[in-house]
Amino acid sequence: MLNYSTPPLAERMRPVSLDDLIGQEHLVGANGIIRKAIQSGNVPSMILWGPPGVGKTTIANIIAHEVKRPFHTLSAVSAGVKDVREVIDKAKYSTRAILFIDEIHRFNKSQQDALLGAVEKGTITLIGATTENPSFEVNSALLSRCQVYTLKSLDESDLLKLVHQALTRDEVLKKRKISVKEHQALLNISGGDARKLLNLIQLISESVEGDIDVTDELVINTAQKHIAIYDKSGEQHYDIISAFIKSLRGSDPNAAVYYLARMIEGGEDVKFIARRMVILASEDIGNANPTALIMATTTFQAVNLIGYPEAQLILSQCAIYLACSPKSNSATVAIGTAMNAVHENGDLPVPLSIRNAPTKLMKDMGYGKQYQYAHNYEKNFVDMEFLPDKIKGTKFYEPGKNAREEELRNYLKKLWKEKYGY
Repeated sequence: MLNYSTPPLAERMRPVSLDDLIGQEHLVGANGIIRKAIQSGNVPSMILWGPPGVGKTTIANIIAHEVKRPFHTLSAVSAGVKDVREVIDKAKYSTRAILFIDEIHRFNKSQQDALLGAVEKGTITLIGATTENPSFEVNSALLSRCQVYTLKSLDESDLLKLVHQALTRDEVLKKRKISVKEHQALLNISGGDARKLLNLIQLISESVEGDIDVTDELVINTAQKHIAIYDKSGEQHYDIISAFIKSLRGSDPNAAVYYLARMIEGGEDVKFIARRMVILASEDIGNANPTALIMATTTFQAVNLIGYPEAQLILSQCAIYLACSPKSNSATVAIGTAMNAVHENGDLPVPLSIRNAPTKLMKDMGYGKQYQYAHNYEKNFVDMEFLPDKIKGTKFYEPGKNAREEELRNYLKKLWKEKYGY
């Protein structure tokens, strides 16, 4: 029988010390920067950036508990400038109070500006939590006054430890005989989100009486029965945007518009949706249809001006356009391959022939010597090596198989044949 007076499992299992926290070793492990800050007592204002359910709120609570400072919490979803100022006024009469703001990316500019003076003077130590890139969503003035720490999704080992802890330590579950026979569905559905994993375990425990053998089939059936329409605070935020992007990439405008409607109906941030379409226009369409990036960028600008509800028309138009566009990931593959080459080979010397030669000394050293100006040659193409010697002849860019890039391939085929032999 479900006891509504009992806190949710995720809350019951919330760690109260860094030693109990699972994951985020790079921040809270023996040499982690947050652990060291707590030990020294000099905790800076910070932005904790990471996906849902990885410990942002928990870390903020642990910091406040460990350094024994007054702790104030606001949610950017419901709080305003008035609430911020009330906390700051209270903090003036305490010792370096900590203000935790959940979903700080939802604060507008004026709300974020209200924090600046108090953070700079040290009246408060700000800890903001966000699932969105702070570079886009936090004012540069506020961002410059905070350290940004990136939290990672929990890996398989972390999630299995969490399951074991829940079943053996929780006062409610340890009284039950619950055995995990299969765990892949638990891991897949939770997606590295500790809260989602614990909520799923709680659902299973409340749905089945007596002893429980947790199998993949049981987990999937339980999840399907209790799945929410849309939860912009985390539960399905990443599932729906993933389905939306994959539908666009897969050239299915019907599915794309459906998942778009799910996000709009759930009150998803219009900028979040538009920004993801800008990324897709370059990542998955690229030079197969260069106009897609222009369309997506214009959409991002337009929806910021218009806002809901009319913005849904603009989003729909862009989503359909992107879904129906020819696809190519050649630019994505090219830069990824090139970045790997940079990491593997370091700073290779630029060939002398294409170095800048602004002084006589540089010219005497051979800078710019034997450079061939492409426009002096037929079809503006020159048979010259531009890459460093160590990686000369390397192919980073492979034209796609769509019509536009096939045309480019045919144009370059003859020009490249003598140079590269293909």
